[in-house]
Amino acid sequence: MQIFGELTDDKIIVKKTRDVGRLYNKNGFGKTITGNKLQLNLLEGIFLLGEEKIKIFKNNKEVDFQSLVKLAAERIPRFEIKYLIFRDLRKRGHAVKISEGSKEFDFCIFKQKDGGKNKSCFISIYSERDIVNIDEIKHLIEMAAKTNYNLWFAIVDEEGDLTYYDVAFIDVRGKTGEHAFSKATGILLENRVIVFDKKLGDSLLEKEFFGKPFGAGLQLSLAEAFYLMEKDAIDIQDIDGKKLSLNKFKTFIQQSQPDIESRMIVFRDLKKRGLIVKTGFKFGAHFRAYTKNPNETHAEYLIHAVNKGFRSIWAEISRAVRLAHSVNKEILFARVDDDKVNYIKFGRLRP
Repeated sequence: MQIFGELTDDKIIVKKTRDVGRLYNKNGFGKTITGNKLQLNLLEGIFLLGEEKIKIFKNNKEVDFQSLVKLAAERIPRFEIKYLIFRDLRKRGHAVKISEGSKEFDFCIFKQKDGGKNKSCFISIYSERDIVNIDEIKHLIEMAAKTNYNLWFAIVDEEGDLTYYDVAFIDVRGKTGEHAFSKATGILLENRVIVFDKKLGDSLLEKEFFGKPFGAGLQLSLAEAFYLMEKDAIDIQDIDGKKLSLNKFKTFIQQSQPDIESRMIVFRDLKKRGLIVKTGFKFGAHFRAYTKNPNETHAEYLIHAVNKGFRSIWAEISRAVRLAHSVNKEILFARVDDDKVNYIKFGRLRP
């Protein structure tokens, strides 16, 4: 049975009570207005017209799909990606609506099932060509959290394919406490520090899983060595036996890792949270982190340290999420602001 609507300015008005019931009560389209009528926005009208669920008229003349699309492109900023996302979510069975009550978000979906509870979500939309701004993401997470909504990101690529992410802060916690260690000396080689004191080496490896065996010694990454030097657990000498100060060692590390300060803020924070922190190089991240014994489990997280103000492209985020997903890990972007760290999770989502 065909539904009819009248195009007025940039709204479509549905007048028949039967049609209003089918669209609004059954499928969540539009909003009711005076006179028991239904008002559809252009996105809803284009979707229904494209699905051949409605006929639309203006001044008794039928409006075709192309004409309605041209009107929407003139009236709605970023119309093409909004329409592609709206259409996709509608075809997946979601009663998606334009988010009229919040300027920060593009769409909202009410009452999504979340562990047996009704959980609504906000959706922010992007083109693959848009710039990712970590500060904006933090703000969006905070705004969604104020209403206890989930936050989804929807990204449209140049061919019109869609990728969805569930985005949230995560409070990472592990079960490994910090220990006191007897002090020994480490020898700085080019990209690592070797501890030849077997007692200390065994203790570092067994208690907090620092380093890896290096013959009869223990090799530490530069981040691990810097952390232990700060904790006064080791002194560091160069190959000629000259003792290095903490500042000189930091300067040495900065030659190959200019962002060592932000990395170390994240490293320290993760250790305080009880996690075991190892390099994430082979996974394309700064760190990988374990909540439990690495001999008994795989790392649960890949963590990339970024400073506030960090900007990137969506292709970089996509690569990071895809790789983490392929190795059964979660990717976290650790946003550093002075000594405060926010861990932002991007989870691949199938709506």
